Amino acid sequence: MDDIRIQATERTPELDFNFSNNQFALRGESYPEDVPAFFSTPLSALEAHLGAMTSGEVTFLFQLTYFNSTSAKVVMKIFELLDESAAKGVGVTINWRYLADDDNMEELGQEFGEDLQSAKIVMCPLQG
Repeated sequence: MDDIRIQATERTPELDFNFSNNQFALRGESYPEDVPAFFSTPLSALEAHLGAMTSGEVTFLFQLTYFNSTSAKVVMKIFELLDESAAKGVGVTINWRYLADDDNMEELGQEFGEDLQSAKIVMCPLQG
């Protein structure tokens, strides 16, 4: 599967899906005008890739400074896909990076992490 790399814009996050190394990242702000259109292809590719995995290691980095409620649904879907993959025996680590003084983003990471059954979330505070 070809890697997917999308540069950040004012309204969309940097998206770096490196399928060959099983390393994935979302960075920046996410409030595209058309969230489904922006995430459709990358999300479908991620779902197919993770669905085919039965072993190995996956790392997903979330370093979002802001996302709207529609983007939050995409983040939840990604967490679900990662957790399902981990339940099949894939080692999944989710690194949630946030500014140390951003209580809101810290709480969001904790809330997303509470729903995980098999994947591991690592909270990573960053100094501003």
